[in-house]
Amino acid sequence: MEELLARVTQKTGLDAATAEKAIGLILAFLKKEGPPNEVNQLIAALPGSEDVIAQAGNGGGGGGLMGMMGSMGGGVMALGGQLMSAGVSMGQMQPLGQELFAYGREKAGEDVMGPIVGSIPGLTQFV
Repeated sequence: MEELLARVTQKTGLDAATAEKAIGLILAFLKKEGPPNEVNQLIAALPGSEDVIAQAGNGGGGGGLMGMMGSMGGGVMALGGQLMSAGVSMGQMQPLGQELFAYGREKAGEDVMGPIVGSIPGLTQFV
């Protein structure tokens, strides 16, 4: 996870804590919205990913602003709202997604990442 964090912070300019939270939010989103088999393979290929998902606090929808965002519609737009609430700007979202998905392709392979990207409407614009 340290290698991924270093790459994301370099590409986006985010501090390590914000980058880690953002990665956790994205992985939690993929776990919820993506094809279970491929997402589980991705998470298995990224040591420490279960921890960042848990630390992101996105397990049950939560209350406050995060809960409101999730109940407003979901999908990629809700993820964008969560990332903005975590301190990720609009300009940082695409490089964040690109780096995370490039790393996922390196570790889990295109046969895992392709179906994940293809199954979630609107995700292609961020990866």
